[in-house]
Amino acid sequence: MADKVPITLTVNGTKHSVHVEPRTLLVQFLREHLSLTGTHVGCDTSQCGACTVHLDGMAVKSCTMFAVQADGSSVTTIEGIGEIGHLHPLQQGFWEMHGLQCGFCTPGMIMSAADLLQHNAKPSEAEIRHALEGNFCRCTGYHNIVRAVQHASGQIQNQAQAADD
Repeated sequence: MADKVPITLTVNGTKHSVHVEPRTLLVQFLREHLSLTGTHVGCDTSQCGACTVHLDGMAVKSCTMFAVQADGSSVTTIEGIGEIGHLHPLQQGFWEMHGLQCGFCTPGMIMSAADLLQHNAKPSEAEIRHALEGNFCRCTGYHNIVRAVQHASGQIQNQAQAADD
């Protein structure tokens, strides 16, 4: 067994200093060491997007990077963007617009869409579809997922407008 190496990273606002095996994937660290199971393992090849998290504010597929590569970084998982009773607009949008069926892809879809909306507050349907290209859903056909992102975009814009007033 390889020697463990120390890493420190902030996950959903909480700092963690731990020792991990160098080969530990970030997705494994999140799920197995921190019990944050919302980040899913779908393909282990970065094709499906179910493992998408934010690393220092950018969407990344956590199945293709080692936890040691995240040392010193801030990670946000699906558990870190909303809370019971106060869902993130994307979580609410997926609920209201029926953007999920089995739910397996949903965390990755939401994290990828959140990255899009951070950079483009009012994306077109084509821009949404392009941003979600790295995420696979085998249930919905994507129509309601796109509608959910559009709905969330409107909610975020309304919140920003209300804050400005």
